[in-house]
Amino acid sequence: MEHAAALEVMARLARAAGEAIMSVRRAGFAVERKSDHSPVTAADRLAETIITEGLLDAFPGIPVVAEEACSDGAPPPVAPRFWLVDPLDGTREFAAGRDEFCACIALVEDGFPVLGVLGESARGLVHAGGQGLGAWTEDAEGARRPLAARPPPPDGLVVVDSVSHRDAAATDAFCAALRVREVRRIGSALKFARLAAGEADVSPRLNGTMMEWDVAPGQALLEAAGGAVLDPQGHRLRHGKPGYRQGGFVAWGRRK
Repeated sequence: MEHAAALEVMARLARAAGEAIMSVRRAGFAVERKSDHSPVTAADRLAETIITEGLLDAFPGIPVVAEEACSDGAPPPVAPRFWLVDPLDGTREFAAGRDEFCACIALVEDGFPVLGVLGESARGLVHAGGQGLGAWTEDAEGARRPLAARPPPPDGLVVVDSVSHRDAAATDAFCAALRVREVRRIGSALKFARLAAGEADVSPRLNGTMMEWDVAPGQALLEAAGGAVLDPQGHRLRHGKPGYRQGGFVAWGRRK
């Protein structure tokens, strides 16, 4: 597989999924509950179908680990190379009428995400990046601009925290050890995009239940922009863990 060409396919699928998500929003939708009580909508399912079918058509033989398919049955076994897909990350924000949601796709090889795309459909943007390829944002007209995480500003860090999954005590304790200028709350994996664009500096997610598809696409994007996503021991975050479950992590812009 040629990574640059694969990233183009991923970006195209994320945009197509985003257009479908926005069509569902305009038409109206119901919010259902999965077995774990998390919300799901027709937009989640339609976007997942578009992405999964597109990946399997373009790259036959590479397994797709996608959120809604896994919620309906046992996830596939871990492979040396696989896709992680969250078709609509930020369903709570989407259902509430907010714009902080995105379609997420990552390619994982030997435990690490090497390509990642976030489709920010409410703004007509696609954020993409890959190992050795750099990172960029594409607007609705197809124009692209490069992304680069910034070094720590001298006047203090901008922290991006969760909207729907905030652990105030853990975040406050983390921030107490840093020079923090501002804390912003942003829904979904778009926190990674803001770090990659140099608009913020660090995003801690220290507790809570997550899945690898929530993190790997943004990790690949941020790493391509010069940032890092580390586990609590300070190691680069790995994927392909049992059940594709994800523990805590800290996402950083450029460290220095």
